[in-house]
Amino acid sequence: MHLRVAQVVPRTEAEGPGQRFAVWVQGCTLRCVGCCNPEMFPREGGERVAVRELARRVARTVGIEGISLLGGEPFEQAEACARFARLVGAAGLSVTVFTGYTRAELDARRGAAGVADLLSACDLLVDGRFDSDRSDASRRWVGSSNQVVHFLTPRYSASDPRFFATNTAEIRLSRGELTMNGWPGLVPELLRKARRLG
Repeated sequence: MHLRVAQVVPRTEAEGPGQRFAVWVQGCTLRCVGCCNPEMFPREGGERVAVRELARRVARTVGIEGISLLGGEPFEQAEACARFARLVGAAGLSVTVFTGYTRAELDARRGAAGVADLLSACDLLVDGRFDSDRSDASRRWVGSSNQVVHFLTPRYSASDPRFFATNTAEIRLSRGELTMNGWPGLVPELLRKARRLG
C-alpha cells in the first residue's frame, strides 16, 4: 500500500503536541480559499511512498511523540493513512490528523473506504475547513476559529497546558529552499506587516 506524499517534516512542534513527524499528503478536493498549501490540491504530484517504509522511517526518528497527518486531505487517502496510523500507533506513537472535513461529515462518510479505520486510529482530530476570514492565532494547532479539536482517546485532554499556548509557525532554510509550517495565518500577517513597512 502506498501514500501520495507532498511533504515530510521529520521533527516539528508546530503540528500537534510534542515533537512530531509530520506528513502532508497530496490531493484535496475541498480547496479552501486562502489555503496555505494550494500546490497540494491536485491528486497528481508529490511522491508515491510505501506505507511500511514511511512507518519504518518514523520508527527510526528518535525522541518524537507521534505523527501528524495533514494535507492536502488525509481522508481522501483514508485507507493508506489508516494503515500508516495503525503501524505507528502499534509502536507507541500518538496520531494527530488535520482535516478540512467536519466530524459530522466524517461520521456520515464512515462507510467510505478507510474513514472509520482512520478515525479509530486517531488520538487527536482537528477538523473543519480553513477560513482565512476567521484566522485564529489564540489557539494552538488550528488555522481558523471555526476549527474544532476533538480528543478521540484519553491520550490527550483539553486540560493539557500545551493546548493553551498561542499558535506558532516554524521556518526552515535547507539547501537554499525556505519552507514554513504551522499556523497558516502567519503568511498573510507577515505580508500585511511588510506592506506597512514598505
